Amino acid sequence: MTCRARQRVLFGQPLVKKQVIQVRLANMVRRITTAQLLAWRLGRLMDEEQAHHTQVALAKWNNVRMALDVARDARDLLGAGGITTEQCTIRHLLNLESVITYEGTETIHQLIVGRQITGEDAL
Repeated sequence: MTCRARQRVLFGQPLVKKQVIQVRLANMVRRITTAQLLAWRLGRLMDEEQAHHTQVALAKWNNVRMALDVARDARDLLGAGGITTEQCTIRHLLNLESVITYEGTETIHQLIVGRQITGEDAL
């Protein structure tokens, strides 16, 4: 992403020189790192056979949503370049749109977590 943002010029300067872009990139890294830590912790719990299915649902819901949001932000930063097939950004975004469905829809994961919180099946 930073390579593409370095190549894109806006008002005569590489995109990466803009404060708002650096803040957005830093936010993307923060969110990705948080998701990685969640996945790492869940993996450790699974290795120890202590993971609960609700934790798996929460991690899938969180990490796929985060990946979609970051990919959309990356597409936005790259402007028209973010939607061309020469760039990988739009391809990743489209792949993530399918992942959010075949890994269990977001609503299913929300209901699993909601049932764990409330102890009640939703009607």
